[in-house]
Parts: sequence; structure tokens; C-alpha cells
Amino acid sequence: MLARVCLISIIAIALAACRPGEEPPPIDVSIAVDGKTLALSLPSAVSVDQLLAKAQIELGPQDRISHPLVAQIEADMMITVRRVREEEICDQQEVAFRRLAQPKEGVPAGGQRVGQVGRPGIEEACYRITLEDDKEVERVLIAEPLIIQAPIDEIIYTGTNATVTPIAISGRLSYINHSNAWTIKDNTVNKRQLTARHNLDSLVFHQHEDGRWIVFSSETDATDDFFNELWLAATDSDLEALRLSPTDVLFAAWRPRSSNTIAYSTGERNASPVGWKALNNLWLMTIDLESGRALTIQEALPESSGGLFGWWGTHFAWSPLGNQLAWARPDGFGLVDFEQRRAIALADYAVFKRATDWIWLSSLSWSHDGQLLAAVAHGPPQADEPAEKSPIFNVMVTSADGRFSAEVEPEAGMWAAPSFSPSQENGGAGWLAWLKAREPQNSVNSEYDLFIADRDGSNERRLFPSAGAEGLRKSDYGLTPKDYAWSPDARHIAAIYRGDLWLVDVQSGEAHPLTFDGGSSNPVWTR
Repeated sequence: MLARVCLISIIAIALAACRPGEEPPPIDVSIAVDGKTLALSLPSAVSVDQLLAKAQIELGPQDRISHPLVAQIEADMMITVRRVREEEICDQQEVAFRRLAQPKEGVPAGGQRVGQVGRPGIEEACYRITLEDDKEVERVLIAEPLIIQAPIDEIIYTGTNATVTPIAISGRLSYINHSNAWTIKDNTVNKRQLTARHNLDSLVFHQHEDGRWIVFSSETDATDDFFNELWLAATDSDLEALRLSPTDVLFAAWRPRSSNTIAYSTGERNASPVGWKALNNLWLMTIDLESGRALTIQEALPESSGGLFGWWGTHFAWSPLGNQLAWARPDGFGLVDFEQRRAIALADYAVFKRATDWIWLSSLSWSHDGQLLAAVAHGPPQADEPAEKSPIFNVMVTSADGRFSAEVEPEAGMWAAPSFSPSQENGGAGWLAWLKAREPQNSVNSEYDLFIADRDGSNERRLFPSAGAEGLRKSDYGLTPKDYAWSPDARHIAAIYRGDLWLVDVQSGEAHPLTFDGGSSNPVWTR
């Protein structure tokens, strides 16, 4: 009996095994991607990677997925795909401008006047941002923010309570203050503003020997074809300045012993840091002083390259008699031969090379009799440095005929600017003044002292400033504008000190400030 039962069981199992198999239940999964959810039902398990392929979902190189691609799907699994991308964006924001109070000539004590309207700047910062499903999740600064438009400071001019010490002076002393022309006549308290709507660039600021006229250059807008204009102002009149015909002027000066002749040299606007390229020419122009109209224009030197670094320009200086004209270029100085229309060298030296957008030129000064010419010469190297890197600059005096040359002050400094005085009232030969660097090996940035000596360089003495005081510093790197000027009677020197005009007594050394706003430059002094 038991055997029969076992046999029946075996047969039943065998029969059951021979029935058709039942299909397994489908696997339901969901995929969240691109802002929607896809529901899929698969008959069998596959990898996540295979699932995405069946759903025709492509992954980007930075996309993130909730499960490993090799993992097997399971029932009711939710797979999330996050789209990831990077972008670079730049944001701009305003940069606040500063509000500055600045004392200024011509503003009454306690008063105020808007000198410059402020304007915010614009700063741009660029970032690399990471987005997941178009939502920013990370922001990284790529580089330091860049000022693409600098703010313009608001300047409020204020009056000063400082008063000028009344001192009688000879002739007329004129100067530039905050880009406008001012003049002083007979006494230091008699100050008058000559221009108000011009922007003097200090390339040209020269007073006629009789003190009645000033010729000056004024900047133009950046959109103009020329970088400056030449103007004529009467010092004893309230009439508006007259525009003269030359433009792009790098040098202009009245010819002595002539009432209406101006020598000038020009350049042309370009994209260099200084904004010009010199043509190294020279023209003689006579003008009608009433209208400013050019009467005659004569070429004295043809246009040229101007030698090494001639793009910066050539500086000129008339002799007191108006019969000779000296010139200075980066590699020397000499005289103009008007008959041959060429430049004749009196001294040659190595160009001074420095990583700046200006080129050093020697200043020039004639003795009152027109026999001697004082200048600064770039000296030879001291050690193994190249000649163009030599820090040595010496004051020298050369005869106009070129027969002799003498060194007056060794290592005086590149801004020494030697200057002969006019003849003395007692008929004396006059003096020679120069600035002497306190750091001769670094004279480009050094403080200076004003020295004075007899015309031959003997009896040298320091005149200004007083012992222990801060020295004078170069205030203008243009085509060698001087920072001091002799009075016509050789009794005083007007010097720019800490941005202000000072009057120094040549005999006593007593000094008084004539301006108090730190904006003065380019003193010129004639009868």
C-alpha cells in the first residue's frame, strides 16, 4: 500500500512538472528626468544603464544620477537624473565715487563751488556657475573684479582762510593753477585769474618778455582729431583768449626782441600712452595780436624723426637776443642753424632709458648776454651698467660758439634745471641756480634743494627750502617745464613747492607761499 502511494505521488509531481510555466510579474520603475517622470514596466531585470538606453535617455558628461549605472533595477525603483552644466557669466555693478573737498584759488574764504561732478564707475566680475536642472548650485569667481569704467570723484572747491603776505615784486609772475592761467603783477596780493574755461596741458605756457601776452596750450576732447590747441591771452585785459591756428603743439615760445613772433613745434595724435608722436619740426609764425590771425608762417626746421626716442619731442629755448635757438633731444643738445635749416649738436650723451611713458630731456637756459648755455648732461656709467642706465646727471655750461664746456655741479640729478638769472640791478654778471638731488643715484624720484651760485659756479649755497624741511619734487614730466623762475630784477625766485607757488628772496632766503591749494605749476616771470 505504501509503495502505491509513493508511486502516485511521483507520478503527480512528474505531471505537474510537465505543465506550461507561468510568466514572472513585470518590474515597474520610474525615471525622473528633464522635469517629468517616466513610468516603465520591464519583463525582467536590467541594469540602470540598459534601462536608460531603452528609455532613450542620454546622459551628459556632468549629469548626476541617483543610482550606479551598473546596478540592477528593482520593483518600484525611482531613478533620478539631474542635468548638470556650467556657464560663465559676468555681472556689472556700480562703484561709488568719492566726494572730495579741495581748496582752490579764486573761491572766497568759507565758500564752495562744484569743481567736478561725480560719476559712479562700473565694476565687472566674471563667475563660473554650476546649474542642476537649470538651478544654480555653485558660483566660483574666475578672476579679480575688473574696473571697466573708473568712477569720477566729485570735487568741491573750497575757499581758504590763508592770506598772502604782501611783497612788492618786479614785473609780472604768471603760473598755472588747476589747469587755468593766473597772473600776479607788482605785488604778491595782486592775483588775477586769466582763464576759466580752458584745460591747460602745460606743454606750452610762455609769457612775452614785456609781460603783456601769454601763449598757452589747452587740451581738446578725446574725440577731436588733434590733442591740443594753441591760445593767446592778454594779461592786462578781461577779453577772452584768442585761439591761434596751430594745433597738436608740443612747444611754443615768444621770440625775444620781437613783438609778435612765435616759434612752435608740433606732433600728431596717436594711440600711445602719452597720446602724441612728435614731428620734431619748427615753425616761425607772426600773428596779429588783436585777432590772433596768422600773418606769416615760415618753416625753420623740416619734419624729422628727431633721433633716438624722437617720438617724445624736441625742447627749444631762445637766447635773450632772439638771434639763437637752442634745442634738446634725448641724446644731446645744440643750436638751430636757421640758414641751413638743421640742428647742430653741442653735446652728445647716451639716451636715458626707463620703463615709463615719458622720455628725459635736458632743460636749457641762456645767460642774459646770450654767450653761455646751461644744461643737464646724462653722465657716463659708474660701474658695469649700460650707458643708458647710468644714474648720473651733471649740470654743465657750454659756450654758444661751442669752444668750451665746463661741469658746474656733478651728480646734480636729472631734474636739476639750471637757470641763469637776468642781469642784476647793480650791473653784476648775475647768478646761476639749479636744483640738487638729495639722492643723486635715484634722482628721478629724489627730493631736491634749490642752490644758487655765481655765474661761473663759485660761491655755491643752498637757498631753499630751509634745513630739515621736505625738499622740492618734480611736479610735471612734460617736455621739461621748469619748477622755478627768476624775477626780472634777479631779486626773487618763484618756485613750486609741495604743489604751491612760493616766493624766495635770493639774498636772505626768506620764503613765502603765494598759493595754498596744492594745484600750482609752471611759473613764468618777465617784465
